[in-house]
Formats: sequence, C-alpha cells, structure tokens
Amino acid sequence: MFNFWQLVRNENLKIYSRIQTWFMIGFIVILQIGLSALLKFIPSEFEPISWAAMFEQTYILFFFIAIFTVVVAANSVANEFSSGTIKLLLIRPWSRSKILLSKYVSILLFGLLLGAIMFVLTLGVNLLLFPFDNSNSVVHESFGSVRDMRPIEYILLYYGNKFIELVMLVTISFMMSAVFRSSVLAIVLSLLILTSGMGIARILFALGYEWVDYVLFLHMNFVPYLDGAPRKEEFTLPFSMAVYGVYYVIFIATTWFIFNKRDVSS
Repeated sequence: MFNFWQLVRNENLKIYSRIQTWFMIGFIVILQIGLSALLKFIPSEFEPISWAAMFEQTYILFFFIAIFTVVVAANSVANEFSSGTIKLLLIRPWSRSKILLSKYVSILLFGLLLGAIMFVLTLGVNLLLFPFDNSNSVVHESFGSVRDMRPIEYILLYYGNKFIELVMLVTISFMMSAVFRSSVLAIVLSLLILTSGMGIARILFALGYEWVDYVLFLHMNFVPYLDGAPRKEEFTLPFSMAVYGVYYVIFIATTWFIFNKRDVSS
C-alpha cells in the first residue's frame, strides 16, 4: 500500500510541477473574485443574497474546472507515450495496473482540490459581500428546487452531484489518453465530448428515439433529481445510476485492457 501511495505522490509531483497547473488554480481564484466583484459593484436593481451569488458562480466555475481536469486527464497517459517516458516508468518494479491507478487517483485528487478551492472561495467571499439568509425558502426561490432544505445543505449536495459528473468526465478523458498515443488528439477529443456531448444528446432526445434514454450524457448529472425535476418523467435516480455505472465499468475496463496490452517497445 505504501508503494502505491508513493506512486500517487510521484504523479502529483508531475501535475503540480507544471506551470499550467498553477495557471489553472490561479485562474479559478481570479475568476471567482472577479465574478463576486462584478455582482457587488455593478449597479443593479436587486442585490443577490450570498447563497444565490455562490450558486450562480459555481455553475460558471465548474465548467472551467471540468475543462482543466479533462485536459490533465487526457494528457496523463498519452504524454508518457509521446514523450517516450513510458518506457522508464514501466521498467520500475510496479505493475501496469498500479501505475495506471495512481495516475487516475491523482487526477481525481486534482479535480477535488479545484472543487475545494472553488467551494471555500465562493462561500467565504460571497458571505462577506452579500446579505445572508439561511432559510429554507432560499432553496425554492434562488435555486429553483422543490426540496425543503437549508441552502448549505443544498449546496453541499449540489457539489457532490457535480463531482460525480466530474468523475465520469475524467474517466472518459483518461480512457482517451490510454487509447491514443498523441496527447493533443486525446485532449481535442475529450474537450469535444465535454462541450458537445450533452448538446447532441438533447437533440436526439428531442427527436423521440427510445434508445436515447440510454445515452450516457442524459444520466451524468444527478442535479435534476436533487431539484425534483428529472429530464424525463420515466427517469428515476436508480435508473440513471445504473446507466452511469454500466458506462463507468465499460470505460474503466477498456482503459485497463488497452494500457496493459499496449506494446511500448516501438
């Protein structure tokens, strides 16, 4: 177990030794502060309460966190092949599965770190700048949810649901990184899936095809269930979780199979 976490530590060192990683973190910090400043100092007829401001900013910031994490995931394995460092990695006394798992865990930890930074900033800054109201009515009025809970409870559940979505995005990008030797190709395809996958699914969904009910992108985000408004009346949380789980197992199995069978002698 110690050896495995040493591998995770090494992968984290790779991630945080890159300038672009700190650019990503700095961008999230600056963007959040900028969004709060715009809401506070631009004249408006209504001043938002702190929870509403936090919720609106989280929606924007999570999109960038998803992009940054997807880029790191898509670059993780493919970059080892394109740079030739994969041979040096595999001659060490660790199995391919452990090496791959350490990369996967380190990417999830990176996404979790960005999410934690976003949560602390959006919560702290907006509580300082805007009026505070912790009543249950805030969830109905500001978040559009039918759930009877306090804002902090809703926000925590919302973050949990968004992290579940992020896990799937990371898994897809990680698979792309294992499949393709080119990190550029893996990144481009992963970003294409991130930005257009949901839009394509919605178009197919509107056309009324029954098989679209099993398209992954309609079941990656569990927030509609949190709000009490599923995308389709027939959809249930267990059904979406089952679809999510099947795709997750397929993507993980594909990633491990390809990486373990890949020839690195060339």
